[in-house]
Amino acid sequence: MRIAKKLLLGLAASTAISSYALPSFADNVATVNVVQIFGTIDPAKINDYTEYMAGVNLYDALTTLDSEGNILPNLAESWTVSEDTLTYTFTLKEGATFQDGSPVEAKDVAYSVGRLLALNEGPAYLFEGVLDENSVKALDERTVEFKLNKVYTPFLTNTPILFVVNSDVADANKTDSDPWAQDYLANNSIGAGAYMMTNWDRGATMTIKKYDGYHLGWSDQPVDEVRFVVTNEEATVKALAASGELSMSSDGQAQETYDAISKIEGYRIESFPTATNFYLKLNHQVAPTDDVHIRKAIAYATDYETIRSQLLPGEPLAGPMPKVFAAAYLDDLAMPEYNLEKAKEHVAMSKYANAGAIPIEIMFVAGLAFEEEIALLMKSNLDQVGFNTIMKPEPWNRMTELASSAETTPAINEVFYGATYPSPDSFFYPQYHSRAQGTWTSMEWVLDDKVDELIEQARGEGDIDAQNEIYKELQRYLVDQQSDVFLLTQTSQVAFSKCLEGFSWVPMQSFEYNFHTMRWVCE
Repeated sequence: MRIAKKLLLGLAASTAISSYALPSFADNVATVNVVQIFGTIDPAKINDYTEYMAGVNLYDALTTLDSEGNILPNLAESWTVSEDTLTYTFTLKEGATFQDGSPVEAKDVAYSVGRLLALNEGPAYLFEGVLDENSVKALDERTVEFKLNKVYTPFLTNTPILFVVNSDVADANKTDSDPWAQDYLANNSIGAGAYMMTNWDRGATMTIKKYDGYHLGWSDQPVDEVRFVVTNEEATVKALAASGELSMSSDGQAQETYDAISKIEGYRIESFPTATNFYLKLNHQVAPTDDVHIRKAIAYATDYETIRSQLLPGEPLAGPMPKVFAAAYLDDLAMPEYNLEKAKEHVAMSKYANAGAIPIEIMFVAGLAFEEEIALLMKSNLDQVGFNTIMKPEPWNRMTELASSAETTPAINEVFYGATYPSPDSFFYPQYHSRAQGTWTSMEWVLDDKVDELIEQARGEGDIDAQNEIYKELQRYLVDQQSDVFLLTQTSQVAFSKCLEGFSWVPMQSFEYNFHTMRWVCE
């Protein structure tokens, strides 16, 4: 039976690989597996891990950042900031072109920001009350001006995600019913990024190819083409490595998969700290997690050490923000404690006490083995302290749909969230501000006036020391309210072929997957 089972698994994995119809490879073609689908490539709509992975390769912005989180010139060669910090003026570099060879101009920047605000999706919520349709103007072909409606100190850190689209191509493909060419940008890349999309089989594969005219040039060992394979099947990922086709894995595989790939000749596993937290996001607006004692009971019923040591590598996490923004980090928070007796005490103090086993759902990404194992562990512990825990595996795209309203968001949700821009604000506004609710990042549905007020104060505070004190107050309050169960800060693992080098982690969601910065070193 054991031999037959292994044979069937091998055949299944082989069939899975062949279903992707991967063609024969040139020496500098990288095959990368991802565990989530690419929901969109429209830069005005992207908002998750895989979508930003596509965005950072297909599009460029005025700025980018390095591994320390420093903002660097990209399509802009320089900028100035007015004394009142309300006016930012960017000078574009000469010679940058879109992938059709036309020059990147200030009008394209103004159009791209206007389009983002008009569609009001993706990262648009970051600029609510900060920018409007009249805020961005092209002063000449190479100069673009942003006039903010209020002081917003994280603004410059947001600029790497203001991807610039070719306004002429967008205009040529608009219609009366689609004035912002949404249909066209949903299926075509029209940016100034290092790569162009050449094929996209939704839910299965995406291929991007090097743009020879890229404004930052190329090394003598470029990755000419990247082929993304969408799969969370551990057997398929291992089979891709065993065949030599896998160049880079996702960081969402089971530990057993990394261990298996590490034993294959020509592969290495790189491990690196991140600014990505793994939470149990607790919905404050539905039963039973609308009760703070229930939220605290769940936190006490969580076996943090087992999760970190056996299921998902990571560092202990005391609150909503990791230590990456050291000056704003509240370092006197106690680390969460696993204590089933205290969990029972909080259940008894809740409004749901003495009513029998309390039904509670825990949602996680279907097919991710470690998330299912964490859910099973939580169920085992929660059911001991008074709950009837219901497992709810869902595809990621379904999870994001359910997150759009408080009523459909389950009580407990397993979610990774990392810095989407290099500022402490990225851990507070997107997750906890009332105006940012309705996406997977904000499944807590905190809806708390004090939280909103503190976030707004921090965003408008120009004195960095004073701003950091506000962030510390926010952390203490969110921990007191048990906004989430703070599981860990992820220590990522990625499997690499010996042929691919140059990967460097960046404190901004998926920006480390910029393949222009990597090298293909095999002959």
